[in-house]
Amino acid sequence: MSLQHALLTSIIEKPCSGYELARRFDKSIGYFWHATHQQIYRELARMEQQGWVSSSEVEGGRSGKKQFDVLPAGRAELQRWAAESSAPLRLRDELMLKLRADAAIGPLGMVEELEKRLQLHEQELATYRAIEQRDFSSSNAGREAQIHYLILKAGIAYEEGRITWTKEALQTLRQLAI
Repeated sequence: MSLQHALLTSIIEKPCSGYELARRFDKSIGYFWHATHQQIYRELARMEQQGWVSSSEVEGGRSGKKQFDVLPAGRAELQRWAAESSAPLRLRDELMLKLRADAAIGPLGMVEELEKRLQLHEQELATYRAIEQRDFSSSNAGREAQIHYLILKAGIAYEEGRITWTKEALQTLRQLAI
């Protein structure tokens, strides 16, 4: 997935300024596809050059504030990209390398790192659960909301899995220290 496709999706959902897009991105797509505000602005400029989006100055807004809209070429690009097959995500986690190093050369203080990670995963799960309560308590949701909920459920399942694994890793390392 490219950042451009994430941005096209977000702008199709709701045309907005770059600033509004960056803020919305942080609160939605940013949970599973991280981008800095600088990256977002840079990609918006590229997308405009490619003819995928257009911008127009917002009347009554601050000077230079632009609203972005997706053009037919951008919609076609998003459809083309979405139709492509994609490989499942391969895990790339520095913590796993550190654990391999711990196994190879001896205790490296990984318990403290795992405790921090456990706390972060628990906080993220709490955030997802709060979003679930706030946004998905009604069973009369339309197609878009049901798909958004599926995405949230993937985040919930991921965090629950990481919490379970991290607790097991902590237990194992603590037992090995005895």
